[in-house]
Amino acid sequence: MTTLVVLAFAVPLVILLRTTTANESKDKARYRAESVAYYVGDRDHTADDITAYLDGLSNDGPGNISVLMPDGTTLGKPPPGGVPTPKDVPAGDDDGDDHKGPPKVGDADYRNVGGGLAVDIGVDTPNGPASICLYLTDAELYDGLVPRVLILVGGSLLVLLLSIVGAELVSRRLARPLEETADTAARLARGDMDARAPTTGPAEVAKVGAALNGLADRIDEVIAVEREAVADLSHRLRTPLTALRLQVEAMPDRERAEELNTQVSSLERTLTAVISAARRPQREGRVPHCDAVEVTRQRAAFWEPLFEDQGRELALDLPDEPAMVRSSAEDLGAALDALVENVVAHTPDGTPARITLAHTETGVRIVVADKGPGIPLGAGERGRSDRGSTGLGLDIARRCAEAAGGNLTLRRNEVELTLRS
Repeated sequence: MTTLVVLAFAVPLVILLRTTTANESKDKARYRAESVAYYVGDRDHTADDITAYLDGLSNDGPGNISVLMPDGTTLGKPPPGGVPTPKDVPAGDDDGDDHKGPPKVGDADYRNVGGGLAVDIGVDTPNGPASICLYLTDAELYDGLVPRVLILVGGSLLVLLLSIVGAELVSRRLARPLEETADTAARLARGDMDARAPTTGPAEVAKVGAALNGLADRIDEVIAVEREAVADLSHRLRTPLTALRLQVEAMPDRERAEELNTQVSSLERTLTAVISAARRPQREGRVPHCDAVEVTRQRAAFWEPLFEDQGRELALDLPDEPAMVRSSAEDLGAALDALVENVVAHTPDGTPARITLAHTETGVRIVVADKGPGIPLGAGERGRSDRGSTGLGLDIARRCAEAAGGNLTLRRNEVELTLRS
């Protein structure tokens, strides 16, 4: 908008400056031509006197001055096309006093000649009418226009610069709260329920931030209520489960009692796992984090005795610095155990394995590789595997990766686990 306003004013101003400069040059040329006319008509000058006078004026101002004498002689540098004859130039009225007064000088006549401007003035001399012509080229006619235009352009650029600075300040005032609000929404999407948007800035933006904060509070409340409900329900199931165990133990058929007791124990472990999962956010926070390097090192130490018994080598390639990921140590440890257990279960004794952990732009990449026969087709699907297993190990690792914003990739002799930090 500022650019349009500047152009709307600058273009007419440039035209006005051009016209003003040309008019000033015309006035100066007319004054010089009149001064020459007064000199020529003052008394009977010789051609040499007038020529010397014109040479003296050559450096006094712009334009070439020429004089057409009454006898037809042209003195000086005439313009293209020559100097008009005195009869074509209006001269002053003769008062009949033999030129004893000031010379009679006619009005100036302007004409465009050869890409320039000629100023013609007639004057009465003792020998008859003469014609003075001052010729200006276009460069001389518009001399001084460029500095004026540059000043105008500089002022316009200054106005544009000030408008840009003002627009930047206003846009930053609007954009900064919006960017922070968008960042808050992204953090909430990643599971960080402690994130809150700013409520400063323009009223509309502050209203959006307050609404987002209200939504985050409501989501946090719903999640807390849901987890508490699950935990409470699981606790309530313990009472009838305990009564069921007592009734099973009182059964006279001991073999049948042992079988049912095993099922009750399995159900009890499941309830314990449900309660533990429901209570975990109270211990770990809404978005759990752990050091993947430390967890990998601990799980490798856990499996090392079994690898030694089977004549295997378990190599580790870990960075020295910590690698924080969006997963709890318990979940990441379970995923690593599942991947290492697959190596133990599906490769011959003595097959070496290697665990490699590397940083990526978004998090961490963990690769568990071995030199066994390779992972069979469909082994990553839940409930499908070879050698009679359920395939739950890879599914556990996949769910851990997806919960941490990553994924699980199966290759012939390695499994890649990516997690976000």
